[in-house]
Amino acid sequence: MFPNSSNLGRPPFHPKYQQPNNFFKLPLNLSPTVSHQQIIDAQFNCQNVDLPRTLLSGNLSPIPAQSLSYGNGSPIRTSTSPVFRGRKRLSNEQNVPLDVKRQRFHSPHHESTVANQTVPLPDERRYAAPGSVTPPLLHSYYVPDLVRSVPPFREAPFSEPREITLPVAKDELSQQVLNVFQVCQQRTCDLKKKELCRTQLQREIQLIFPQSRLFLVGSSLNGFGTRSSDGDLCLLVKEEPVNQKTEARYILSLVQKHFCTRLSGYIERPQLIPAKVPIVKFRDKVSCVEFDLNVNNIVGIRNTFLLRTYAYLESRVRPLVLVVKKWASHHEINDASRGTLNSYSLVLMVLHYLQTLPEPILPSLQKNYPESFSSSMQLHLVHQAPCTIPPYLSKNGSALGDLLLGFLKYYATEFDWNNKMISVREAKALPRPDGVEWRNKFICVEEPFDGTNTARAVHEKQKFDMIKDEFLKSWHRLKSKRDLNSILPLRATMQNR
Repeated sequence: MFPNSSNLGRPPFHPKYQQPNNFFKLPLNLSPTVSHQQIIDAQFNCQNVDLPRTLLSGNLSPIPAQSLSYGNGSPIRTSTSPVFRGRKRLSNEQNVPLDVKRQRFHSPHHESTVANQTVPLPDERRYAAPGSVTPPLLHSYYVPDLVRSVPPFREAPFSEPREITLPVAKDELSQQVLNVFQVCQQRTCDLKKKELCRTQLQREIQLIFPQSRLFLVGSSLNGFGTRSSDGDLCLLVKEEPVNQKTEARYILSLVQKHFCTRLSGYIERPQLIPAKVPIVKFRDKVSCVEFDLNVNNIVGIRNTFLLRTYAYLESRVRPLVLVVKKWASHHEINDASRGTLNSYSLVLMVLHYLQTLPEPILPSLQKNYPESFSSSMQLHLVHQAPCTIPPYLSKNGSALGDLLLGFLKYYATEFDWNNKMISVREAKALPRPDGVEWRNKFICVEEPFDGTNTARAVHEKQKFDMIKDEFLKSWHRLKSKRDLNSILPLRATMQNR
């Protein structure tokens, strides 16, 4: 994505933020991720020890023997062969300091260790910081599976979607919808600012996790963003899910600490939010964009490019979605933290409506092109899908104004909330499942890849009734006046963008 983003005019990070000074003098609390790996416990004082550069680079070639200061400061020689087996003293143990003799080294695996490629388990012990009375312990493991699970990073050019001509507005309401879209839609320059920040942050985060990749996801990239949209980032440490309560929180705590200590001149207010999917919220001082960063939310990467394909498949999709999002925000039903709909669910609701018209405006991409939207596709290939799907030619010639009216009417009077689930994957309403994910939920919107309920935040009847009431009242107003101002103040909306 934007391989030449370094030339876009943003000043690079200051040199003092580029190279770490003894950054890895911090205690490393690492745990094995597979049961057969052996633990090496070594109690030592690491105040004046710098880890070798192979730990930063992620190189798995053997680490050469080197001198480390243990216990009383006496140097011992380390190598790839074990020094101790059990409690029996070996011949080459004669000159080892007494406090080191008391410790055990079990290492049948002679491979070198990359200390920052494992993730701690929740029961990992916490050790004292350098400089405290009790010296820290270094737990380090060789974890080849994690290295193989993420292909070596390469910055692939991001293909822009095909240019599509905006629909012609033949009535005043449709023209109002188009005007809001043209003023409020995210510009290319807005996207490049976010992409440039992603590129710089990726370089910094790879100092901690060398094999990781940072993806821009969500509305910034799926085609439905506005000029005021926040940026969503996904840090991929391996191409499989991580435990969001333990592993993801620990990884994000390291990232937050990194932002606070090394990037305080560029990043402000980094906060770790321990939600179901934990995030680090921060603001980039250069672009003035607010960001949310999560770890290994792989579904978020896949659905970003699925929605991006829908966005550019038909010219009426993006204007309609943007106006619906603005309308929902104005009526305060677009905030999952307050028990209403998140933007992702609103987008899926619009796509579902366009799929279920008597003459559909959109198909099911996952049914028509399963190979392009497979859950097993490697993540570094998913960005290619939006440019490989041909435009969808619908026989439905409805104007934007009529589609907006139809959308409000569909969810106000036609959709069976009690028994049906919204499914973009199947392009129809499905019977509501009976699982825990769907029980006691008033709105059911299926996530196209993992099948969860994207509208699970709506779990109070009062909030559900408020959402239905806004659909109904807005439909009646818009039908009688045919003026978008009746449900959305246009001047204020376009000023706020």
